[in-house]
Parts: sequence; structure tokens; C-alpha cells
Amino acid sequence: MSQVPAGVQYFESILETVGHTPLVRLRVVARDCPCPVLAKLEAFNPGGSVKDRIGLAMVEAAERDGRLKPGGTIVECTSGNTGLGLAMVAAVRGYRAVFCMPDKVSSEKVNLLKAFGAEVLLSPTAVAPESPESYYSVAKRVERERPGAFLTNQYHNPANPQAHYETTGPELWEQTAGRITHFVAGMGTGGTISGTAKYLKEKNPKVQVIGADPVGSILKHYHETGEMSEAHTYKIEGVGEDFIPTATDFSVIDKVLSCTDRAGLNMTRTLAREEAIFTGGSGGMAAWVALEVARGLPADSLVVVLLPDTGERYLSKVHNDEWMRDNHLLDPTRASAGEVVDNKSRHLPRLVSVQSGTPLKQALQLVELHAVSQIPVFRNGDLIGTLEESEILKAAIADPKAIERAVDGWMRAPMPVVDAGEHVDAVTRRLAKEPAVLVRRGDAIAGILTRFDMLQFIAGAE
Repeated sequence: MSQVPAGVQYFESILETVGHTPLVRLRVVARDCPCPVLAKLEAFNPGGSVKDRIGLAMVEAAERDGRLKPGGTIVECTSGNTGLGLAMVAAVRGYRAVFCMPDKVSSEKVNLLKAFGAEVLLSPTAVAPESPESYYSVAKRVERERPGAFLTNQYHNPANPQAHYETTGPELWEQTAGRITHFVAGMGTGGTISGTAKYLKEKNPKVQVIGADPVGSILKHYHETGEMSEAHTYKIEGVGEDFIPTATDFSVIDKVLSCTDRAGLNMTRTLAREEAIFTGGSGGMAAWVALEVARGLPADSLVVVLLPDTGERYLSKVHNDEWMRDNHLLDPTRASAGEVVDNKSRHLPRLVSVQSGTPLKQALQLVELHAVSQIPVFRNGDLIGTLEESEILKAAIADPKAIERAVDGWMRAPMPVVDAGEHVDAVTRRLAKEPAVLVRRGDAIAGILTRFDMLQFIAGAE
């Protein structure tokens, strides 16, 4: 291998860039919090997530004790991010990799793993962990059947929390100059929160550690009662469990708060739009919990929340308007007029209109074709009036020849126009007085919203 000139700053491999991720203050979403809230952005890891830390640590631990030998195969059951961290290590160090995943994970995660040369096996999400079809069971079967295979088993591997005890915890202590008072993180395997918490509490036993758990997971109930409960399905990926991972040390976790899919996923979208922080659903969930905690704290507190990954892996899910709407997860209180227009689910154009001088007959055909009740009338690009279904029918009944005449004689005043950025609450108040409004985006009319459109949008978000 050729020699790198002296003085050149570089890393020998991508694995050396894992860790040392930044803290960024949450300003907009935390504006009503008395104390600062800082986000540890694990998307700055080379593989885009906090799981790069344990991917490297678990492989190195297995190499040290001989469980993983040259030419071997790394096997893991993962929601995607751990797989990518392991796939990076496998690519650099010459291992094969097989990853077993629940079928609810985003297509971006599957394609990423394949891009690194890994084999991906999908399993149904809604099966018990002990089912032969579960991704846990499939991973164990692959380890048994393939020579040289090693199941990293992140849920029960002590190298998982140890990685965070050795890296994440010390980084946070140094970055906050020991001033951190509250640490918030999502709970899945439990390695991130347990290892980090252990280090922070050794430095200062008063540091409060709060776990974020999606509604449907059993971890909150188990932490509070020590009893198992029944899990229910939820949409947030990579966090929560239907069993108890031994990588979780509940003794260092002071409290666990639950977060709904809607609250967590809408916070994820808000972080992107108001803080320019692009994370996944579990990051939005953790941020939502952190803000709930911070609102009740004194001003001299310092809350740090760990955002585990990049939002690029969820472009087809939480960051996709259609997916959010189809799953009834959009928060109507955060929507704008433009978003409602863009998400109109009826199969018709956003704007059905006619030009001045158009025969009334053509307007009647549009009413019948698209089942609309109001049609805006334009002249040379300017809005000049509104044609209502009732007026067309009156004209047609009173004088059959009228439908051959221009619409101008039957139009009423133009309907109100609102800006695409106007909040849905303001639009709803307007629609209480008017049957419909036009939505303007820039210099052009982007669409029309009726009372029915708004009701359909709100109902679809419930």
C-alpha cells in the first residue's frame, strides 16, 4: 500500500469516524421550556445512526473472544440501523452479513443494507417473538445453519451498552461540562440509554434518566411494575419491545414516558420544518418526551435528548404526506391550506374552473363530471367571479336556451382567496362563513377547498 505524505490529516477507514457527534440546541420547538434542551445528533455518524457505535463494538468484542473469525458471517435481527452499522464493519473487514428485519421497516433501510452487500430477510411484524416466523427466530436459524456465522444479538449483547458507557456517556459529560441534569433517549434494545446512563450517574448520581417508549410497547409498564404486559402494534420504528432485552438496565432509568404514534411522528416532521433537524420517528418521539420533561423543570436544568438517526431512511413513511394521511397520523392542527389542497384524496383536479365567455353548458358538464358545487371564473388569469351549481340549474330550468350563453351572466362575486401557508384553523373559520375558498400559492391559484374537503381532511387525520 502506498505511503500517505506526512502531515496529511485523514482516517485509515470509515470506522474511525464513528462517534463524537454534536449537540444542537432546540430553539423553536422548545421555546416554551424554561431550560435549554439540547439534541445529540447521532445522524452525524458515518452510517447515519447511533447504531454505528454498537456495530463496531460488538464485532470487535466477538473478534477478541474468537466467536467471529476471518471470512465469517455477521447475523443480526434489526430494524435497520444496527444492520447498517454492522454492514459497514463487514465491508471494511471482509465479513459476509445477513440481516433479519420486520416487514414494517422502510424500503430505504432495506435498500441501504443491500447497497453494502448484505443479504436481507424480511419477517412479519405482527407475530410473537417465539414464533418461527419472527425475525428473532429467523436470525437464530441462520446462525445455526450457516458455518462461521455469528449472531451479534444486540438485545442481549453486553458490548451494546458497554459501547455507550465508553463513548456516548463520556462525550455528553464533556460536551455539557458536567452540567447535564436530564438525559432522554428512546428505548429499544436499551443499550443506548443504559450504557449512557450508567456513565452519567457514576459522574453525578443526581442526573435523571428518562426513557421514551411508544404506546403499544411493554417497556414502560415493565419498568413501573416489573410485570409483563401485552404489546400492541405501533408505527414508530426501532424502539419499544414486546419482550425484555437483557441489554436494558432498568436500575439506571428513573422514569419511562409513553408517546403516541401521532405525537412522535408529527414532532419528527416539525423538527425538520422548524429546526432543520432531519431525524426518524424514534427521534421525534424522544424529542416529544424531552419537551414534556423540560416544561416542568427549573431554568437551571439542562436537558439532553439523543436523536438516533437520519430522516433519510423514512422518506416513504413519516416524511411522506400520503403515508401519514393513509395511516390517519397527520395532525390537522399543524396543517396549512396548501397541505390540505395537496392531500385532497378525491380523484379530481385540485381546481375546476372556467374562463369568461364559456358557455353555461360547459360549466354544467364540469359540475356533472366532477361533482363540484362552485366553479371559479377567470378572465386573462384574473379571478372575476364564482359560478354556483344552484345558479346553473336555475338558469337551465327557467330557460333551456340559457345554457348556450356565456357564464358571465350568472356568476356571483369571487370566492375568498387564502394563502397556501395560512393555518388550517384560520381556513376553517373562513369556511364557517363561506362554502369554499381558493388557495393561492405564489401568483397562481393552486386549488379550491370546500367544507367537505376540510371535514374529509380532519376525519382522515383522526
